This record gives sequence, C-alpha cells and structure tokens, in this order.
Amino acid sequence: MADTLRPESASGVLEAVKWAAAEEVSFDVRGAGSKTALGRPMSDEHILDLSALSGIDAYEPGELLLVARPGTPISEIERVLAEQHQQLQFEPADLGPLLDGEAEQGTLGGAIACNLGGPRRIKSGAARDHILGFDAVSGRGEVFKAGGRVVKNVTGFDLSKLMAGSYGTLAVMTEINIKVMPAPEKTRTVLVAWPPSGVHDHGAMAAMSEAMNSSHEVSAAAHLPGAVAMRSNVDYVSGAGGAVTAIRVEGPGPSVDHRCRELKSLLGIHGEVEELHSKNSDTLWREVRDAAYFTNIADRQIWRVSVAPASGSQVALRILDGHPGEVFYDCGGGLIWAALNPAEDACETVVRAAAASVSGHATLIRADAKVRARVPVFQPQPAPLAKLSRQVKEAFDPRGILNPGRMYEEA
Repeated sequence: MADTLRPESASGVLEAVKWAAAEEVSFDVRGAGSKTALGRPMSDEHILDLSALSGIDAYEPGELLLVARPGTPISEIERVLAEQHQQLQFEPADLGPLLDGEAEQGTLGGAIACNLGGPRRIKSGAARDHILGFDAVSGRGEVFKAGGRVVKNVTGFDLSKLMAGSYGTLAVMTEINIKVMPAPEKTRTVLVAWPPSGVHDHGAMAAMSEAMNSSHEVSAAAHLPGAVAMRSNVDYVSGAGGAVTAIRVEGPGPSVDHRCRELKSLLGIHGEVEELHSKNSDTLWREVRDAAYFTNIADRQIWRVSVAPASGSQVALRILDGHPGEVFYDCGGGLIWAALNPAEDACETVVRAAAASVSGHATLIRADAKVRARVPVFQPQPAPLAKLSRQVKEAFDPRGILNPGRMYEEA
C-alpha cells in the first residue's frame, strides 16, 4: 500500500521534501489525482498529496487578482469568480472523465502544472500566460518564490512559465497568484452545418481561417466531423446530420449581435448557418474543451496533436489513412484530438510522422499504463533541448525527488 503524506501547510510541504531527501525516496506529487493517468506511469510507493493545501487566500476583483493554494478545486474558484462576473480566461480543461475519473475534481495546481488551456487559447493563451507568481518548495528542500501579484513584477527570467507544463517535476507550488478577467456580457456561437455530401475537413479549415482572419474578434473556432457532432448534447449540433463548424464570439451585447450577423453572412456560402445562445454555447465549448466526445470510447487511445491551423485537416487525414479512428479540431484547426484504435505501438509512428511532416508535435493523452511506460508520452526532444531539460531538472531537483520519470524516462 502506498505511503501517503498529506501536508496542510507550506511548512508541511517543506518538511516532507526534506524527509524524502534524507530517506532517498521520491514522491508522486498530486492534488486531487484527476490527472494521475496523464503522463508516464508513476510509482505509488510514496505519494505527496496536496489536497489539504486548499483554499483561496486572497481575491481582489478590482485588481483582477486571485491567490489560492494548489489543492483548491477549479470548480470552487470558478464559482467565486462567477459571483463577481469574472472568469479564468484560459478555460482550464476538465480531463477527469476522459481519463476515466470523475468530473470537476481538477485543482488549480494541476491546471498550472499541466499548462491546461481551452478553446480561448487562440485569443488569450494557455495557463502559463495567466500566472503572475507563486511560492514553492524545490526538490532541494528550499523555499522560493517568483513573480508577484501584478504583471509589472514579472521581470527577468520568468519562472512562472517554467513551472507551467512541468508536471510537478521541478518544485511543489504552495501558493499561486493568478490573473483573472471580466466574464463577457454575452456569448454566442455561429454554426455552419456542412452538406452531407462528403465534404472534406479541408473546407472547414478554410472557413475557420476566414473567421479568425476577419475583424470579428473570434474567441474560439472548432470543427466536428459528422460522427463526432452526433455525440454533442446540443441539439442543433447533434441533429445537424453531418459535420459542424463552430465559431464563438464574446463581448458587449450589441457588438456580439453585429459580429454574429457578419459571420453568418461570411460563412453562409459553406452551408446552413445557425446561432447558439448562452446555455447551448457554453455546453458546446465545454465539450470541445474537455474532449468530451471521446470520453465514452473506452478502448481508444487519445492523442493531442498541435500543428499550424492551415495544416490541421491534412495531418488528420494522414493519421486516419495510417490508422483507423476519429478526430475533431480545436483552435481553428491547430489542435487535433484523435481517438485511435489501440495498437502495440500506441499508433506512435503514424501520429508523430504526420505531426513531424508539418513541424508539429503530439502528446499521448490516454492509453494503458503499459503503453505509456513503453511509448514516449510527450514529444521526444532534440538532443540539445533534452540536455537543457536535464540541467533544469538537476538545478531544481538534483536528487530526483519530485515526479521522476513523469515526463521523460531519463528525467
């Protein structure tokens, strides 16, 4: 049975790390554990559970600042922000159900550590672009902090961006300062229902490009092929009878109304257009954000492929020609979610070759633990970058105490 330490304060985290260094053991660092299956499998001999390190320490709506501990549930933060008509601009994904867990279990620390972002990334960036500062304990057993509580304090080498996407391999964050933003007054989504005549995804890439390159300030653009669209909980989408392209606009009411009219006029040449209002719009973009269309396909391996938006459909076609499965597109075609039939090599050769053909990269999001132990989960790094990554790991965690091997076998 795993030996679990559950500190309730930053000093408790420091004591735990110092104990691990003295005993020469390592930790599987986790919050609520909703993303334990994301990344290479970890030994569960010793767990550093941060779930008790929870709570909002400061919230200043007028300053657009929220300070919280890493174990604070994202759902709690979103409820507090909603009361002041504010939001987390980076739309952190809830991957719990996709990873065979429960919904709404994700924490702030996990969202930052995994650099999770949603469909608004094309306009507002990922989690790393919204963290102002943090307090942490390094693998050396040293307390340190970086950044501050206002943007102007983030100068010099930005350690906040280094922590974002490090999957807990460098340090244990004990407090996080996040920039929040006003929620939009109105949200609408323009849908294009493509004729059921075998229209290829290439047309959708062109339509999304037209929308994003227009003056209408699009905040999200996604395309759902017919079989994927049918799984939506939004009737207009599931009942479209074929592929659907979705374009989101947000902002003041009159502006949103005007932009929706213009977008429908612009995109109407591609197919029948429809408009989703607040509730249905929110439902659709949560589905896209969480890759909910692949949640109940338990036997599929899930890949997340990042490419230039114009290349999205070409890369997807190459993947599906090489291996059976399904895809849908986010970020204007620049993010491909692929659910592929399982294979001994986790389809790695096909997926990574397709991504590499356009200088993209791919991450294995969901697969059996044995596969994730054998196949690189994250994009293999060129030798110079891999060397630099090892040097950074050694600088922060020379004894390999924190999540060793979570990202790469050698680090």
